[in-house]
Amino acid sequence: MMPEQAKFIPAFHFSWLTPWYDRLLRRLLPEEQLKSRLIAQAGITAGYRVLDLGCGTGTLTLMIKQAYPEAEVIGLDADAEVLQISRAKAAKAGVEIAFDRGLAHQLPYADGAFDRVLSSLMLHHLTTPNKQRALAEAWRALRPAGELHVLDFGRPHDAFGWAISMFMRHFEETADNLAGRLPAMMGRAGFADVQEAGHHLTLVGPLSFYRARKPSHPRMRPRINE
Repeated sequence: MMPEQAKFIPAFHFSWLTPWYDRLLRRLLPEEQLKSRLIAQAGITAGYRVLDLGCGTGTLTLMIKQAYPEAEVIGLDADAEVLQISRAKAAKAGVEIAFDRGLAHQLPYADGAFDRVLSSLMLHHLTTPNKQRALAEAWRALRPAGELHVLDFGRPHDAFGWAISMFMRHFEETADNLAGRLPAMMGRAGFADVQEAGHHLTLVGPLSFYRARKPSHPRMRPRINE
C-alpha cells in the first residue's frame, strides 16, 4: 500500500479542481487525438500486460483497453480521488481494468511485470529526483525488450512554443521537460533506443512523444542516486 504520508501533486495542482479535470483538459488539448497517437505508437498486441503510469482519471487506461480488449491493462495513480473517477468510468464502459494506488517512483509490481508502460501528462508533476526514480522503476517493471511510451511536456520546437513555455520553466517539475532532458534521463535509467517520436504544440505548452526500450539482455539494474 502507498504510505499515507507520501506527497503528490493532484491533477491541475489543486485537489478542488479534480472533479473538473476531464472537462478542462478537453478544452485545453486535443486529448483523444494525442492519446490515440500514443497508443498507436506503443504497438500493443493481444496478451500484453500494460501499465498506465500515473493514470489520473483513467481516460488513457480506458482507451487502451477498448482498443486492445485482449490485453491486460492496469492503471496506477497516487490520488485516491482520481482513482474513484477512473473506476466509475471503467464500470460505465463495461470493461475490466485494475486501478491500483501507488507512487510512480515506488511501483508495487514485480520485476519484468509488464510488456508496455505508458504515461500521459504525469512525469512533469514529479521533482527531478523522483522523475529519475520513476523512470528507473518503469525500467525495472518492464520485461526485457519491453517499451516505455510517454506523452508529456517537451522542449519547444519554435519561437511560439518557447514563448508559451516561459512561465512554466520557473517550476522544478516542468523545467526538465521543457529543457529537453527527458531522453537523457531515460538513458540514465537504463533504456536504449530513446527518441522523441513526435511533438505537438498546445495552448498549455509544447508536448512531446517519447519512446524507449529496455534492452533484450540488460546487464544489470541501473543505479540511480537516492
